[in-house]
Amino acid sequence: MKTDTNFFSRLYNSKDQLWTLIWITGILSLGIWDMVFLNKPAFNKVITGFFNTFTIAFIVAVFTLFLGWMITIALNFTERMKNRVPFLMLMFFLNIIRSVPQIVGVLIAYVIIAQAATRGTFKSGFTIFPAMGIAMSLFIVIELVDLMRERIDHFKKLDFYNAMRVCGISESRIINFHILWKNSRLHIFNKLISIFGSAVFLQCSVDFIISVGLSSDVNSVMLPSTLGSLLAKIDSKQDILAIGSIFTNPSYITNLFTLHLQGITVAFLIVFSLYCVYAISNGFAERHRL
Repeated sequence: MKTDTNFFSRLYNSKDQLWTLIWITGILSLGIWDMVFLNKPAFNKVITGFFNTFTIAFIVAVFTLFLGWMITIALNFTERMKNRVPFLMLMFFLNIIRSVPQIVGVLIAYVIIAQAATRGTFKSGFTIFPAMGIAMSLFIVIELVDLMRERIDHFKKLDFYNAMRVCGISESRIINFHILWKNSRLHIFNKLISIFGSAVFLQCSVDFIISVGLSSDVNSVMLPSTLGSLLAKIDSKQDILAIGSIFTNPSYITNLFTLHLQGITVAFLIVFSLYCVYAISNGFAERHRL
């Protein structure tokens, strides 16, 4: 009994682990409910959209990590060169990306990818995933680059950096191993959690805009089905609009979770997942005192 009490006490104090458990439990509970009350074609659409959305978001986080690390190392190397042109050109490129709103940049990139898919460049939905991940990471990576550069600049001001240089340790090892890995990996991982949530939000927003702005079938043909594109479907929009009927007929609320389940499920998955990712990120920072 004491062991169970300690377990729940530790879980409550570790908000990131608690919210991860809440998120997984909520998704599984919703899946069981949908298996019972949602028709099979709609259920398969929701599963596919959920899988595609979070697979692409994970790819974005991975690409952002490697791209952010490469840009950070390139900036650190070119900044020490006598010829400042490469550093200034790289900073100019990053400032251009920084000046473009993320949702606008991702929207433009998705349109280009959709056109490439129409021409047959991508043979399947899975081959589009890396392209979508790279496109989205280009407009998110600045956040990670800023964090890594802040960590490097912070540790360069400390005595241990000069001491290691005096001992003959190469600067690349100091930056990559001692600063970014040993002393900053928790900060970087926490940022990647936030980037994962940002990728889900951007992806759903852009897919919704494309589906609504062009036609209800454009996304299913050109881009993989995601939660954002499912939310733009006419049946999902009708399900969402049905929520307004409970204000005039409160007894109709019971029908929302059976007759209008697809749209409510998709909307719940987006909102619930985004909130959980936000809570996990905050809980992780709190637990590790970042």
